[in-house]
Amino acid sequence: SYTAQFQSTYALRYRFRGNASFRIEKLLNSERGFPDFSETSNYNIQWSHAQDSKADPSSQFRASVNLGSSQFFQQSINQQNIGSNLVNNLSSSVSYSKVFRGDPEVNITTAATHNQNTGTQEVNLTLPTLQAGVSRIYPFKPKNGTAKGAFQNINLSYNLNGQNRYTTTEDEFFTSEMFKDGIYGVQQSVPVNTNFKLLNYLSVSAGGTYEENWVFRTFNQSYDEDNRQVIRDTVGGFDSYRTYGLGMGLTTTLYGQKNFGKDKKIQAIRHVMSPNISYNINPGFAQYFDSYIIPAIDDTQEDETVSYSRFDGTLFGSPNELFSSSISFGVNNSLEAKVRDRDSTKTEAKKITLINTLSLRSSYNLTADSLKLAPVSLSGSIPVIKGLTVNFTGNLDIYALDNNNRRINTLNINNGGSLFRLTNANMSFNYSFSSDQFSNKRDDDRNDNQTLRNGGRPDDLFGKPINNNGTIYDEDEDEDDVKENKTESFNYKIPWNLRLGYNVSYANGARQDMINGHSVSISSDLELSPKWKVGGSTSFNIQDQSFIQTSFRFQRDLGSFRMSFNWQPFQTNAPWNFFIGIKSNILQDLKYEQRRRPDQTL
Repeated sequence: SYTAQFQSTYALRYRFRGNASFRIEKLLNSERGFPDFSETSNYNIQWSHAQDSKADPSSQFRASVNLGSSQFFQQSINQQNIGSNLVNNLSSSVSYSKVFRGDPEVNITTAATHNQNTGTQEVNLTLPTLQAGVSRIYPFKPKNGTAKGAFQNINLSYNLNGQNRYTTTEDEFFTSEMFKDGIYGVQQSVPVNTNFKLLNYLSVSAGGTYEENWVFRTFNQSYDEDNRQVIRDTVGGFDSYRTYGLGMGLTTTLYGQKNFGKDKKIQAIRHVMSPNISYNINPGFAQYFDSYIIPAIDDTQEDETVSYSRFDGTLFGSPNELFSSSISFGVNNSLEAKVRDRDSTKTEAKKITLINTLSLRSSYNLTADSLKLAPVSLSGSIPVIKGLTVNFTGNLDIYALDNNNRRINTLNINNGGSLFRLTNANMSFNYSFSSDQFSNKRDDDRNDNQTLRNGGRPDDLFGKPINNNGTIYDEDEDEDDVKENKTESFNYKIPWNLRLGYNVSYANGARQDMINGHSVSISSDLELSPKWKVGGSTSFNIQDQSFIQTSFRFQRDLGSFRMSFNWQPFQTNAPWNFFIGIKSNILQDLKYEQRRRPDQTL
């Protein structure tokens, strides 16, 4: 096996900065001619580029590229990054934007994007994307002063979105086959809106959107009676369709407060509620639809008429065939309390948040013949202690299920059940604390690590990355910034940190009544001495009683050298990695490394 790697970090002061890396591997297992011989090629390209805002405030070039083989992070001979092993999606974006100052202001952005599913090896590519927009124009706004009333607040803008989109597989990526089935089109939209106050307390917004879609390939459908199958023919050439829709929204904010007295521990509780309701109407555009007939097989059946649009499968899809009208409504809540401060020297009460947010949302379809009310969506977050917030979501359905677990147009309460059925729910929280919190030091948690750049979690609950120089963590740490104990040894304080994550999900959409996800994640680091660091991370599936990912890490600072050891005990073959080498970047190739990798054939 062999590998080639390139890595570079670059910067031009007041202009730009970035980093790039490229790695290609050829992995050979067993010997050629043997039945268990296998040959694998892996590669990975990463590029991050950011332009300094001082260089040109009116234009911006950015790049965030992460593409390569789907199995790179699982099969790479030098990959010990547990967090990257769990990433199942690679994405990239390279964009250039330009702003033309004026009134109105014009924005133009061109970009190329890439999205790759490492499980299915499906690749979605847009090459390129062109977006343009004109800022809001108030044609009836007075030249002096602010706009007042519905008429003066009428505003409109213009947006353009053009794309070339390709969907392919990893094997056909950037081959001639990829470009055969590309779809491309242009969408233009002109939103017109206004807003005003009603009765001084109600905020009203109203408007509509006109859209025009250009496509360069459509699809006609017909039915082949001899083979009894639908024939789909591709028709090249320019075609277009136009749609529009109208909507109106109403919202307000209500305040409620209960005072208990300044001599009480809880002096007051404040409830803020923001209800909202909106109405949307979308006409039907049957003129863009055709039909074909499927003949009946025998006299006991009738011919079936199938309606379709030639724009089905185009870039922006087909317009609505039928008229639709719906009402959406919801309410947002927050709850605060004013309590007496524990510090008796302070005269002002302390404000605490009891509920950050509690939201309820649903909609009612006026044109549907049944099941008009959509499930009620519930979401919220509750702070427990400083740094710990519990987040939860759920869906409540008012309709009952039949014997086949399908929704029917019967209220659940009339079917012998409760008012609502809880169809699914989720609760999660993340919490981290360290010794710095008890010593009034700032916890500077760096998120610019390899796992985050690969699309993983910004924290280290699934393990910290390992660099080629053997650094297990603190990859941004300055080599000269070594913590030394300059007082007596018995005054040395042991720095530590601990991160906890918890997630539980519930499913009951078809009477499963089951916990379909239940896990806890823990990660910790401990500095036993100024030169000894140990740490570990694990994720435990409570539902299956199994460990998802576990790793232990050790690091010793030997002055000019660094020694590290990483071990994943519960993986196949329990892979480990031992490293000792010079810390200096100039002499970083002077090193000794020994590892046991997981069996890639399993």
